[in-house]
Amino acid sequence: MSHVLIINGHHPYPFSEGRLNAALVDRARAFFEAQGDTVKTSATAGDYDPEDEIAKLLWADLVVLQYPVNWMGAPWSLKKFIDEVYTAGMDGRLMNGDGRTSEEPTKNYGMGGVLQDKSYMQSVTYNAPREAFDNPAEPFLQGASVDDMLLPMHLNFKFMGMQRTPTFVAYDVMKNPDIEGDFMRFDAHLKANFAKEDALA
Repeated sequence: MSHVLIINGHHPYPFSEGRLNAALVDRARAFFEAQGDTVKTSATAGDYDPEDEIAKLLWADLVVLQYPVNWMGAPWSLKKFIDEVYTAGMDGRLMNGDGRTSEEPTKNYGMGGVLQDKSYMQSVTYNAPREAFDNPAEPFLQGASVDDMLLPMHLNFKFMGMQRTPTFVAYDVMKNPDIEGDFMRFDAHLKANFAKEDALA
């Protein structure tokens, strides 16, 4: 049995109530619980205690971070959550400083994380279409991939020492949505990356 923490990083806006991200959180919870995993959840837009959130990170084997990409990055309440929780954990619980030593101050920056036995998955919703990525002919992103765009968040997890698993993306969710297709792909993504052998039987 694994311990799974699912963090809903959506922040409510007048044009985005967060129903899709909440539904993906629910589907992830159902998937992991169905195969016998224990699941806890967090929501960055509500009230939380950084100490409780650190305890959840220490408890979890896998962290699923679910959020919409807003202005090319994380919603502000998710960024606030990271600022408060991760900073509080720099006392050695999540990381031992930034990985450098006084003997070698120019080496190993970012390698002070202590959560090497844990992994994470980013699951994001985008207004951008799939065709905007990985295409040098597209003038805005100029060939950048989704994971290129999500690099700062990947590095936040790497700073804690966590191991990366494949990213899930729901594209074009506002102007040209395919929600049922997104749900099918999300279920398949979870099964391909996290299903246990006895669950596949």
